[in-house]
Amino acid sequence: MYYQLLLPTVTHCCDLGVRIVSDLSSTQYISEIVSKAHLRANCIVRSFSSGDIHLLGRAFIVYVRPIVEYNSVIWSPVAKHDIELVGKVQHFTTRLRGLRNLSYCDRLTKLGLCTLELRRLHLDLLYCNKIVFGLVNVNFDDFFALSTNTNTRGHKYKLFKPRYTASIRQKFFVDRVIMSGTHHHLLQILHL
Repeated sequence: MYYQLLLPTVTHCCDLGVRIVSDLSSTQYISEIVSKAHLRANCIVRSFSSGDIHLLGRAFIVYVRPIVEYNSVIWSPVAKHDIELVGKVQHFTTRLRGLRNLSYCDRLTKLGLCTLELRRLHLDLLYCNKIVFGLVNVNFDDFFALSTNTNTRGHKYKLFKPRYTASIRQKFFVDRVIMSGTHHHLLQILHL
C-alpha cells in the first residue's frame, strides 16, 4: 500500500539565521534586521548614563553592527531602498551629544566609523580573497574563474566575468564582487 505525500510549498526558509526567499530578494530579511538594530541602538542610547560619544560609538560597534553585518555576503542589499534602509541604522549618531548639527559623514569621522555600505564591500572582498587564496573550505571553481586575458598588466588573480541572461544573478556574491570593479584590488586589501 502506497501513500501519496504532498510536500508543502514554502516561499522562504531560514538557514543559519538568514531568511532566504524564493525570489532571492533580501528586502524582508533586511527589514527584520534593521528593526532589531534600531531597537538595540535605542536601548544603548537610553541605557548608558555616560554621554561619552566614543563609549557609545564603541557600544554600537559591539552590540548593533554585528546585527547588520552577520552573513552580509549572502544577503547584501542590491536595491537602493534596501541600501539606504540599512545605512539609516547608523543615524542614531544624531542623538549623541555634540553631534546633532554635524553632517552624517562628519559624525562618522568623529566616531571613527565608516558607512555600512563600505563595510559590506570590505566583507565581500575579504571573503572573495579567502576563496581565491584557498583560506576557506570552498572550491574556487564553484564561484570564480580566472581571466585568460593577457593584454592587461597586473597580477595573475584577475577574475573573469561570465555573461548571464538572468538579471537575478546580480544579487549573488560572486557577481557583486566582480561588478564592484574593485576585484583587482584584492592584494591591496590584504595590507589594510
